[in-house]
Amino acid sequence: MKKKLSPDLTLFYTSNFPKKINSTSSKKYTVTIGIGGNIGNTKRLFDKLILCLKKDARFTLLITSPLLKNPPFGFLEQNDFLNGIIALKTNLCPKNFLKAMQRYENKFGRKRSFQDAPRTLDIDIIFFDNKKINTQNLIIPHKNWANRESVIIPLKYMNKL
Repeated sequence: MKKKLSPDLTLFYTSNFPKKINSTSSKKYTVTIGIGGNIGNTKRLFDKLILCLKKDARFTLLITSPLLKNPPFGFLEQNDFLNGIIALKTNLCPKNFLKAMQRYENKFGRKRSFQDAPRTLDIDIIFFDNKKINTQNLIIPHKNWANRESVIIPLKYMNKL
């Protein structure tokens, strides 16, 4: 099912997005990640990511947002993006969580050619519990998250579930 929000923005509802998966977990940290992509069959890739995260004992999936199709920003000469939000729990520290997410990006074919380039899978850490981190490799909360429709709209719909 899809819901057109504007000429440029469309929400998609699939079997995994949105979805409440677990309501409780004994893991220490609640993490909100943004996922995005615009190369290949992005919906299928997101479903495969959900499956991998479910199987990974380091994570407990909590909830996902609907998927948002939206235009690119920065580098504009590329296809629209599909974006979503996943909330999960983990015992990993932020640095190790980042490494794990980068491994998933690589597993799904992410190539880092230039900033805002087309990609198969981009995983951004939006929030990591209530932590504030500002290092060369990691900024939490994610820089500019509050100005991105690709984050704000899925988060808003996720909070209604």
